[in-house]
Amino acid sequence: MGWAVALPIAAPLAAAAGCLLGRKLLRLQAATTVAAVLCQLGAGIALVWDVHTSGPTAVQVGGWPAGAAIPLVADMASGIMVVLASTVALLAVLFASSTIDQRRAAFGFYPLTNVLLMGVAGMVLTGDLFNLYVWVEVTLIASFVLMALGGGRMQMEGATKYVTLNVVASVLFLTGIGLIYAVAGTVSLGGLATYARHGPLGWPGEAGAMFVLAALLVKAAAFPFFWWLPASYHTPPIGVTALFAGLLTKVGVFALVRVSSLLLTAESLRDIAQGAMLAIGGVTMVAGVLGAAAHSDMRRILSFHIVSQSGYMVMGAGFMSGAGYAATLFFLGHNMAAKTGLFVAAGIMHRLAGSYDVRAIGGLMRKHPGLAVSFAVCAASLAGFPPFAGFFGKLALVQAGVAGGHYAVVAAALFTSILTLYSMTKIWHEAFWKPTPGSAGQGRSAPWPAWLALYGFATLSAAGGLAAGGLFDFARLGGEALADPAAFIAATGGERR
Repeated sequence: MGWAVALPIAAPLAAAAGCLLGRKLLRLQAATTVAAVLCQLGAGIALVWDVHTSGPTAVQVGGWPAGAAIPLVADMASGIMVVLASTVALLAVLFASSTIDQRRAAFGFYPLTNVLLMGVAGMVLTGDLFNLYVWVEVTLIASFVLMALGGGRMQMEGATKYVTLNVVASVLFLTGIGLIYAVAGTVSLGGLATYARHGPLGWPGEAGAMFVLAALLVKAAAFPFFWWLPASYHTPPIGVTALFAGLLTKVGVFALVRVSSLLLTAESLRDIAQGAMLAIGGVTMVAGVLGAAAHSDMRRILSFHIVSQSGYMVMGAGFMSGAGYAATLFFLGHNMAAKTGLFVAAGIMHRLAGSYDVRAIGGLMRKHPGLAVSFAVCAASLAGFPPFAGFFGKLALVQAGVAGGHYAVVAAALFTSILTLYSMTKIWHEAFWKPTPGSAGQGRSAPWPAWLALYGFATLSAAGGLAAGGLFDFARLGGEALADPAAFIAATGGERR
């Protein structure tokens, strides 16, 4: 099944090249991008099935022996992530392609989107710490250019803020890799895991591991490094923001879980990292939701909620248990659908009412009941209301936290849920429930692919709750693969290089 491991990377790479060749044929570029995402999704489903029946699979790209080739490895956790990312990307690309203006589309929106999707898949499937850094940089470059595409003043300011701290994180990441390599003599994730289990990394290697984890916390928009996200995500077109919201911080969290589960085996290092991640997760949740409560612009509210929800995932990673990892995977999948759906809803609301400020909008409940219901489903899932997927994700995280005795961070999670409900209620009351204000601007209709994307995300949030039992069985398998990575290590060969 080597083709299925490489296809999630190869398909968007080929699509990016095809879009460049047909740079004047924008509809063809859009169709090519959708086809590439469908290939990713099909490969992800094949990977989950193959791993479930035969165990993890690996491929050495380039035909070189292990240690010289580029290793790609799929276990249950990474297979699930490919399915989640490609499902969300499919709907997000439908929305973005129907709302992006022709000028930005002609400047390379579709090739850049494919490069971004390639980087996301590479981060999930890599079996090499240095290549993880390379894929992180691929996503950073593509997302930076997408954010700046069009060259508006606000966009350039947002892109500058976005890239500044992320470049600092990249320096930390590369420094950490250098320190780890100096001690272990390898950057293979399997080889590093083997080394960490049979001999301590020593202070240089442990410092390097902390540098790497700090860099990934920046990518996940965790406290105190989160300010780049709400300062920049409201500046590009809403289709670009929706794509970012569904993918970027989520794969950052997954990389954090993967690296920490493999490298943090020494008890002293594990205890320090666990305490730090739980504290950071709790503060991130509260800081993000307080920021959301203070704003009235939907893009800013939802951007702060990305930060807040990342706190839940960092908390789950900090539990460092099979139950915690399983809950994190389930919560991550729910959040990818609900959060992206809310950004899609915000984009449609802007087109219909002519504003992102909820104070300037009103009456949408009566005029557009389908929009109201879809927004309510995604918002209720984000706040953790039953029977939607978000309720079961938060319940699993709370149960894992209580089982581990982490009561303080569990209390922070419950408090954050209350404030999340408040900010979602604020949008609902202002935009949907109250009458249309006399000063409301004139809007325009939204294209049908945007509505399709919105209904798709709402359906995922509702169906994720109704099928929570079966879906959590897969999340549990992924959590077990992360908590006991022996099969992943064996697939990589566990060799130093």
